[in-house]
Amino acid sequence: MESNLSQGLLPLDQVVYKQRISAQCPSNIALIKYWGKYDDQLPLNPSLSFTLDKARTESVLQISESETRKIKVTLNGELKVDFAEKIDKYFTKLVSYGITALSRGTYHLLTKNTFPHSSGIASSASGFGALAEILVYWLYDSEHQTQELVSQLARLGSGSASRSMFAHLSQWGIDQNKKGNQQFAVAYKTLAEIHPMFTTYQDTILIVEENKKAVSSSQGHQLMNLHDYGKQRIERANRNLLQLNQSIQLGDLTEFIEIVESEALDLHAMMMTSHPNYILMEPQTLSIIKAVREYRNQMNIPLCFTLDAGANVHLLYPVKHCEEVLFFIERELKPFYSYYICDNVGLGSSVL
Repeated sequence: MESNLSQGLLPLDQVVYKQRISAQCPSNIALIKYWGKYDDQLPLNPSLSFTLDKARTESVLQISESETRKIKVTLNGELKVDFAEKIDKYFTKLVSYGITALSRGTYHLLTKNTFPHSSGIASSASGFGALAEILVYWLYDSEHQTQELVSQLARLGSGSASRSMFAHLSQWGIDQNKKGNQQFAVAYKTLAEIHPMFTTYQDTILIVEENKKAVSSSQGHQLMNLHDYGKQRIERANRNLLQLNQSIQLGDLTEFIEIVESEALDLHAMMMTSHPNYILMEPQTLSIIKAVREYRNQMNIPLCFTLDAGANVHLLYPVKHCEEVLFFIERELKPFYSYYICDNVGLGSSVL
């Protein structure tokens, strides 16, 4: 497979026409955060993420022939004109890379999420991931239907979407050891061994704020271009990735927790020191963080937090501690969240 998009994607020798295709794609939670991009959705720094399981998007694309392109999007049963415009721009971009079949046709995308949209749980990642799965299945022959190609197409819609295709963990971007890829994410197991504990890791997502974020991730990425601390952030992310790699291979939870929490706070620090600056955390977010650290110190249970670009909190922990962590969440954290989603490390995207 040609991996350099500057040379175009795979030429389409033959389009296999399907009228209705469905796929699912989970969200992912970055442990090493991707923040800032250049050119056409390429990352300023490498990132590493857990692929989730239950927090997912399920989509159906209905396709019919027409001389011009028409797109309709229905999200959770509601017609979304702004989403249709976003998908139209995405198709236009794919056409510019040689996928000319998308220059025409009538498309109705019916999609639903198992979690709140635009609240900081990477709904764009799972949404574009599911759509990319459908497009690769429809447009390419079986020889080229790889998760790397799905990742490549998904990346052009949402950078973080590139990481949702693969089981357990994936890396996007080239690290200091020259491992990885800029054009698409790769399964972590192709780069290094994973300690078995991390293949069953738990992620309980506390929903603090369901409403749409005040500042989108796309806007936040743009603010990195002239950020006063942008260079230092890129250097720090690369150092953290090397250290996190060691902890994932060895099962070193002390270092894992230190780096993951540091990365979460670093992400929000970059938002708070950008020009203009903004704050996505809520008071409840800070209360949860404080309570989690106190609980970990008192009970000696390896529970840690991470944040995406929003107020909601992801609590990460080994599966063997599930019962006591959920008891802690119900007993101590209940005032700070509306509800929670019990999730775990999953197996990636697929055509249904």
